[in-house]
Amino acid sequence: MSGKSKSNAAPEKAFILAAGLGTRMRPLTDTTPKPLAVVDGQTLLERTLEQLEGAGVSEVVINTHHLPHKITETLKNRKTPKLHFSQEDVLLDTGGGIKNTLQHFGDNPFYVLSGDGLFTGNALQNLATAWDPDKMDILILLQPLSSFQLTKGAGDYDLLPDGRIKRSLDKTGQYMFTSIRINHPRIFDGTSDAAFSYLTLMDKAEKEGRLYGLVHDAEWHHLSTMQDLDAVNKAWKP
Repeated sequence: MSGKSKSNAAPEKAFILAAGLGTRMRPLTDTTPKPLAVVDGQTLLERTLEQLEGAGVSEVVINTHHLPHKITETLKNRKTPKLHFSQEDVLLDTGGGIKNTLQHFGDNPFYVLSGDGLFTGNALQNLATAWDPDKMDILILLQPLSSFQLTKGAGDYDLLPDGRIKRSLDKTGQYMFTSIRINHPRIFDGTSDAAFSYLTLMDKAEKEGRLYGLVHDAEWHHLSTMQDLDAVNKAWKP
């Protein structure tokens, strides 16, 4: 036994954002959802699922919109973790898409990840260890701008001495938000049932002093363009 209570045990469920159009990665995304882009012989989405399974996650919700049949076909033989698909005929954005599936998560905190990210190391396990639901509503993984070599970073946040973070409106912060996070479902209380951005929830949590960050100590890449994909593939060749 870890000694953790159920309220702050490592999350057993996760949500993957995979509904975007991926327009900056055309022409690949004209025929392939961006989460199915391949790095070193394996899709980004399958790599993310392996990371989640390795962190003890047993159930994952994936939202889809663009070419959804290709995602479900790719994952049809995967037994673990258990998968649920949330098809959005009308895009609900990064906040609305998650809220639309809250019935899967109950009152327990869960991971949220982007389908177009690529990361190594124990990011999920480290987030779970740092998570404290008594003082946090959202805990996000930060990547130091100084670590970017293969892809471009953006200075989204600065880290404060107490572990809280502050958004850099002019993008001059020292860290980029990786899109990997733990959040408590209470952050969706009172939000719209229509499309809305998750960033509004982060801004609210920051204002209330309940937005925290953890610095990642391994690789993370946001694959936005074909140039990003090519650079990472070249670096990851055996």
